[in-house]
Amino acid sequence: MRTQMIILLALCLGMLPLNANNPQRKEPYPQQRNIVYLNPAPLLVPLAMKQSDYLQFCLSQDKNFNGRNTILSKPVPWCMFNPHQVLKTGTWYWRFRSVSKSGDELPWGETYSFIIEEATPKFATPPFATFLENIPQQYPRIYCFLNDHLEEARKDMRSHPEFEEMITDSRKALAMDFSTDTQPYKHVFTMSEYCDNLNTAYQMLQQQVYADKMVANVRCLLPIEPDERFVQNDFSAGELVYLLACTYENCYAYFSSEEREQIEARIMKILSYYYEGRILGREENMFFDEHIWQFTIRRFVQASLVVYDKYPLAKEYLEYYYELWNTRGPATGFNRDGVWHNGANYFSANAVSLSYMPTLFSYITGTDFLQHPWYKNAGMGTAYTWQPGSLSAGFGDGHEKMNGKPLRIRSAFADFLARNTGDPYATWYSSLNDRYKTEPETRLYRLASGKHRPMNHELPINAPKAVWFRDCGEMIANSSLNNLEQNLSLSFRSSPFGSGNHTHSNQNAFNLHYAGKAIYHAAGHYMNFSDPHNLLSYRNTRAHNTMLINGIGQPFTTDANGYIVRMFNGDHISYALGDASRAYCGISNVRLWKRSFEKYQLEQSPENGFGETSLKKYRRHIFLLHPNKIVIYDELEAGEEVRWDWLLHSPVKFEIDKQSSLLTTVYEAMNVKSVAQLFCEQKSDITQTDTYAAAPNEKIAQRGEDFTPSWALTASFGPSKANRILTIIQVEAAGDRTVEIVRSNNRFQCGEWVIDAELNAKKPASLSIHNTSNKAVFSYGKQNLKIGGQSYSSKAKGNSVLFDQVDGKWETQEMGDQRIQSMGKW
Repeated sequence: MRTQMIILLALCLGMLPLNANNPQRKEPYPQQRNIVYLNPAPLLVPLAMKQSDYLQFCLSQDKNFNGRNTILSKPVPWCMFNPHQVLKTGTWYWRFRSVSKSGDELPWGETYSFIIEEATPKFATPPFATFLENIPQQYPRIYCFLNDHLEEARKDMRSHPEFEEMITDSRKALAMDFSTDTQPYKHVFTMSEYCDNLNTAYQMLQQQVYADKMVANVRCLLPIEPDERFVQNDFSAGELVYLLACTYENCYAYFSSEEREQIEARIMKILSYYYEGRILGREENMFFDEHIWQFTIRRFVQASLVVYDKYPLAKEYLEYYYELWNTRGPATGFNRDGVWHNGANYFSANAVSLSYMPTLFSYITGTDFLQHPWYKNAGMGTAYTWQPGSLSAGFGDGHEKMNGKPLRIRSAFADFLARNTGDPYATWYSSLNDRYKTEPETRLYRLASGKHRPMNHELPINAPKAVWFRDCGEMIANSSLNNLEQNLSLSFRSSPFGSGNHTHSNQNAFNLHYAGKAIYHAAGHYMNFSDPHNLLSYRNTRAHNTMLINGIGQPFTTDANGYIVRMFNGDHISYALGDASRAYCGISNVRLWKRSFEKYQLEQSPENGFGETSLKKYRRHIFLLHPNKIVIYDELEAGEEVRWDWLLHSPVKFEIDKQSSLLTTVYEAMNVKSVAQLFCEQKSDITQTDTYAAAPNEKIAQRGEDFTPSWALTASFGPSKANRILTIIQVEAAGDRTVEIVRSNNRFQCGEWVIDAELNAKKPASLSIHNTSNKAVFSYGKQNLKIGGQSYSSKAKGNSVLFDQVDGKWETQEMGDQRIQSMGKW
């Protein structure tokens, strides 16, 4: 239920204060050094640089701002400007100035420039004036995109597959009575959820009993003003304004004029409180404020839409949120991947807003907002990062969830994409994960939109084995996505988003799943956003399959970022190269984390995994050699001698052969065995433990968590200033066998795969892999090599080269480090 989800979010967050964990932009964006993500690029100005009531923007291809294509904005109270038109390729110049309400203009500031390239994805939205002109004059407006289809949908309502579910949910809502409760605001989450259920039944059946109940629930609230603490919680404030606005517009005739004024006043009070004191100028400049984007922006848009023509300020709020979405939506403004940068599990909290907002804006403006690159990739992103019946890719809060997941709202989002875009990945995903059929919050859309699911539910025949979600910094590789019961899935993260919000300190970390279950997976439990278990044993780098430097990991900050700089997708070899050299950058100075450590009398000390390191290089090459072998090659350098701690986590105990660094895990329930072997010129000390640095608080468990301890293995090398570690993993399952690895100097024979790896850290790094049977070849660090019996010279010695089949066609790919997209400084 939605109420349970919101309350659970609040509990896990420890009632995270709005804006407490979010860095603000430090400099204007975009500038010459920024590679823009989208054409047009939004213009963003830090709030601290706004010197008066308004900002005015000027944009031109003429550096003197005299050209014919010069764009001058009206003065606006916010710190963003969207040109709402595709910009010509080439260099663009922009500037801004502050303007007072009385019209006094301060001088224009510095001129900035950026480049629009031909390859920059194009997606322009209409100006707010277009949106405003086309808002329906009559109620209802919140779901106005359904109005044209409701009459037709009602004809077959009783034969619809979700009819009985709709009736059951509406009966529960009808049975609730809040009229005698002296503290009705404690029920707002439930009232809001029931409002959806009652409104759905009312729209489809037009029976008065549903409208009467909606009105009765709102009347319970009107005699009492919500207290300050209630209003300060953006979840509860958002649910309240939606409850009031939805009931107001659908049941307008049933309220007295006095009651309507009360409802309007309460809506406006909350909208004003957030806009004027907590959001304006900040939200457009914030790294990512998960609460606002999860629920609140949708609720505030809905409430503003209902009363915009009665209150000029409500129209201003509506314009702000429209521009905010077009500037930073749907996924931070710096993400075109179709996956959720904040972790696959927390996508579920955003799924309804990600469905609703483009639907509303598309209908009113006549422009398809689902043509944004993020939405065009969202079907694949949804399917690959959390496969049906599986653990998720595993890189954020809630990554350990299984228990019949993914959540049904994720299924509902995939169904939404399938109905609106025909996306084959979304269609396939929601046909396997068909839990959308019982999801109530999006049910009205399925009942009344007139949008139908595509008939073909098959996974696309050319579905890639591996996908690079470049903006978010994730790579997912699968051995057999068409056969999930025997699929080996490798996920890898090295992300420019760093560690913030619901993501973890896990740059260059990987997870490995078979048939949706963990072979190697990050450890811990999401019990609370910032309790000792979270700080020391869950979000902490030590909980992930990556590296520690002298026992020190990556701090909780967006500055602790990484990048996947290369990636190949072949039929036999899937490859990614992650660079986490900058991720080990000291301690967190984020206010929330500092307060959390203080609250529990903990320190950001080396003993707890935090502090300065002399790390200079941590580059991890990772491969899935299809169908059942993983190869990892780590390049490590530091400014002084350090201990290199290589980490691996398993749900079952490791059998460790220290002499050969052979690590075996047996998963009896799945009849699966995994064998990992480490190779290095430096001797290792291998230990394992099933004890957390801070245990989870099992007393507050609410989701049926399995608290069986997982096993954390550490292989420590050094001390040394540089190191190379080669890891070869084999998974034995469903006929794929493990074999003994035969080593000869730096050559490793693993069945039909031959791996040559330079392990001497004093020599240039190099790695080559070839298959003696299918002739696939990978090479890194060598200028000249043999491909298919022919000599090949790479463009640069440090490049990566792959010769492999892609969709059945043999081809050679070559790649050096790719340019890093820049979000600017936060």
